[in-house]
Amino acid sequence: MMIQYDKTELENIFLVEEAHSLKNAGFITKEQYSLILKDLSILKNHKNILIRIGFFLLGSFLYSSICGFLTGITISAFGDNYRILLYICALIGFAGAELLTRQNYFGYGLDDAFLIGSQLTLAVAIGFSTNGNGFVIASILSVTLLVSYLRYLHLSILLLFCVAITGSVTFALFELGTLGKTLLPFTLMAFALGLYLSSKRIIEQLKEPFYYKGLMLVNSFSLVLFYLSGNYMVVRELSEVLLSTLIGPKNDIPFAFIFYALTFIVPISYIVYSLLQKDRILLWIGLLGLGFSIYSIRFYYAILPIESALTLGGGVLFAFTYFSIKKIKSKETGITFQPDRFTKGNTLATAEILIASQLGLKPENNIESPIEFGGGDFSGGGSSGTF
Repeated sequence: MMIQYDKTELENIFLVEEAHSLKNAGFITKEQYSLILKDLSILKNHKNILIRIGFFLLGSFLYSSICGFLTGITISAFGDNYRILLYICALIGFAGAELLTRQNYFGYGLDDAFLIGSQLTLAVAIGFSTNGNGFVIASILSVTLLVSYLRYLHLSILLLFCVAITGSVTFALFELGTLGKTLLPFTLMAFALGLYLSSKRIIEQLKEPFYYKGLMLVNSFSLVLFYLSGNYMVVRELSEVLLSTLIGPKNDIPFAFIFYALTFIVPISYIVYSLLQKDRILLWIGLLGLGFSIYSIRFYYAILPIESALTLGGGVLFAFTYFSIKKIKSKETGITFQPDRFTKGNTLATAEILIASQLGLKPENNIESPIEFGGGDFSGGGSSGTF
């Protein structure tokens, strides 16, 4: 079995997370949530990020202490073959991660330290053995990171895998010289697109929930990579570094018009598609990308002073937000301004109150009830004797 943990206890973690969301949304009470926690057996993990960071630092100190002690007592025996000692330290990290996960530690902090530490130590060992060959390092790490994620289900490991596999493609293109460096943006865009479509297809066919969050992470990573690979500022700055050229004020990068267009077309497409598909993560990526696109163009072409540009941009955003709220605030399905019960706090209502107070808007008139109250009529109590 590839997954190290008991599948029942893994399923219980997902059930507890769903129950926590339902409790925050008000669908179940705290007492019902407590009963769920009491009845389900789950793995040892920490949702508090600060506590998890603390145990991660403790685990890192423990792992480095073990490796340091081993190095101190055996370094003289290895002599010039110190690289073997690095591989032994990497194996200690893998063994420690295996031991901790067998004790049902999952996202506890200690296991994260041994998993990440072993991968980094392995990268250093391979680097010394291959004289810093980036392609070999990234390729081997891509395999070990993928196997580690499939076995331990840590999202941090999967994020490192995404970086490593992207590095493998990048270093492979570097081997082609100037041609490969020139084609790097288009190749990475094609790679990101393939990664996105593959993760999307696997999500649609997924039968077990264990890998869902990881696939969503890969999905989001591919979207960010696709945007950055076509961003004008990123391509121009990397072109100067990789091709060792200086692009003057009157010169430009090859295919500049394509990257100018992609810088804005990609994030706007993300925003439109996210609204149609009601995809919140894609919406955030699109909005952040659009902001970075504006900064990218302004970095080279400053048409207005920064004060005027910020004032004008703020006015446009405010007007767009205000009229959007007025348009969709009464809708209850699709794209709506109604508060989400699964999010903490009613920030949407707070924003609506703030806009109304600033513009002096009056609340909408209430619909009068057709039923008369008072005087002893049908729906009211009164002193007269009629029903």
